[in-house]
Amino acid sequence: MKKYAIGQDPARLPAELITSFAGIEIATIGHFRHRGFVHNAIRPLGRIDGTMAGTAITVAIPGTDSTMLHHAISAIRPGDVLVIDRLGDDRHACLGGGVAFAAKTAGALAVLLDGPCTDAEEIAEVGLPVFCRGISAITSRLDDLGGALNLPVAVGGVPVLPGDLVLLDNSGALVLPADEAEDVLIEGQARQARANRNRGRIASGEMLGDLSGASAKVHAILSDST
Repeated sequence: MKKYAIGQDPARLPAELITSFAGIEIATIGHFRHRGFVHNAIRPLGRIDGTMAGTAITVAIPGTDSTMLHHAISAIRPGDVLVIDRLGDDRHACLGGGVAFAAKTAGALAVLLDGPCTDAEEIAEVGLPVFCRGISAITSRLDDLGGALNLPVAVGGVPVLPGDLVLLDNSGALVLPADEAEDVLIEGQARQARANRNRGRIASGEMLGDLSGASAKVHAILSDST
């Protein structure tokens, strides 16, 4: 069996679709969808401005080895999100200032890493948004153990296929299959347009439970129990 497995470059998602997600908070999508939300232990290193969206380029690398990750930089296209499956390793940092600079120079929009990074200050200077499981001083090496590029991976409990849509903001990360993204966009836009619609009424003295209908549900149960 070959140590390294490489799939085909994924199709780019339409630019109009990606741009349209910029105005939708991931938490808004969380009001109507459950699948695809990356575990909240994977967090951004710094603050993210708005919602970022890009096409997934997937990498899987084991333990101490980052050979395939270095090679994968050449597969990044402008606007892609580099998604890295560490195959369960949470000790070795495969991404630091040097790799971040290379990925940023290649055009990566962001990195979604199921493991720790290192050189947080350097990564911040590079300006590449990185979502990861924290920071480690123990780094990976070119151990030539094997790995995969642009094949199915898993990050934060979520399966990711090359070509999926990756959304990132300060609330976390969400992965959407390409063929479901349009429907999520339509519902997300409608929900986002209704966001905060009750603030003025609450500020004027109305109660949230009355506006949402929650109080009516509680009163109905209380009435039935008497």
